[in-house]
Amino acid sequence: METMQSPSYPKKKFLINVVTGNSGGGHIATSNAISSIIEQQLVCQTSVTDVDVLAQRLAQGQKTLDIYRLFGTSADQVLNQIMQSGWTWIHHLTMPFNKLLIKLNHDAGVKIFEEHWREEQPDIVVSVVPLFNKMIWESLQRVKPGTPLVTVLIDFADFPSAYWIEPETGSYVVCGTQKAVEQARSLGVKEDLIVKTSGMVINPRFYEPIVSDRAQERQRLGLDPDCLTGLVLFGGNGSKVMLEIAKGLERFQQKLQLIFICGRNEELAVALRESQGLQKRFVTTFTKDIPYYMHLCDFMIGKPGPGSISEALVMKLPVIVERSAKTMPQEQYNTEWIQQQQVGLVIPSFQDIDGAVEQFLQPENFARYRANVTAINNRAVFEIPDILQRILATNYQKTVAEPLQQR
Repeated sequence: METMQSPSYPKKKFLINVVTGNSGGGHIATSNAISSIIEQQLVCQTSVTDVDVLAQRLAQGQKTLDIYRLFGTSADQVLNQIMQSGWTWIHHLTMPFNKLLIKLNHDAGVKIFEEHWREEQPDIVVSVVPLFNKMIWESLQRVKPGTPLVTVLIDFADFPSAYWIEPETGSYVVCGTQKAVEQARSLGVKEDLIVKTSGMVINPRFYEPIVSDRAQERQRLGLDPDCLTGLVLFGGNGSKVMLEIAKGLERFQQKLQLIFICGRNEELAVALRESQGLQKRFVTTFTKDIPYYMHLCDFMIGKPGPGSISEALVMKLPVIVERSAKTMPQEQYNTEWIQQQQVGLVIPSFQDIDGAVEQFLQPENFARYRANVTAINNRAVFEIPDILQRILATNYQKTVAEPLQQR
């Protein structure tokens, strides 16, 4: 695993390109986090490449096979609709299909990435997207041989195999869990290309102190200042299952209150505001103030997305998530990790949400989960600048300094 010392290299303003995508909010959130911390701590320029924009450019030029285009849509739009509708079980079918499409379009994709890298001329590329990393690596080496590619896994593990990790490339693999490290090793990734962080990368804003009085802020939202408060969060597009959760928790009228964040799903927000039953609730739509709302809560209910889980844990919130046939394959290990670390509850269906919350309503149980959450010390986003600096320095040593010494 990568533990190298940083060789010296000339002071220059490197260009770091971050590759992201629109399939789910996690990719954009991670790329924003990495760009933000680079700007704060490194003397570097950053730029962002959206793989979905490049894919659309290929499709418009009819250079690729794109079945989604026949139906007037795109892969990222389909995934976002799946999550908003709660039909996540469909992803088990679409993932193999997406992998096949990328494989069939590999050569054309390499060419379009080559054109892109010729324009960008990055000194290092950081990918926070799966499936495309072999394509990114090959195109980058053709245009700028020796330029490092750093794949930052935004999932707790690589599932299915070669979703994130492409062992036949020479890219670095940044792993937020020991499970991902072990997977990289088992796939044959060289030890000096495996980098372990203390967790998943989330935005630095989640580490900033919130000085507002929690009880007072709860009252401002029409909530009880002293009542156990849960945050219900299902990503940037919300989910219809939030209505089911609200109904399932009606019997805890006096003991519980909820904050619902519905993302861009205005229809869902209206339905939750108008629903009868749980009286103590606050409902909002898409917001950039997730740290603020987490600060007001005691625990989180949501899907087992790596980003939302990691954000909740940094904000000291135990979690309740579902694992069932509907759980997206790349998120299944996340639920195992939650159970292993004992930082929350994993239930087979949100129809059982009342039983899970009842466990949190028992003070001794909740205190135990809260203590386990507090013991997690994820500082991954602050580790990224040093990781990139060391890779840039090592690459300079190999490609510039050593050849000059050999002359």
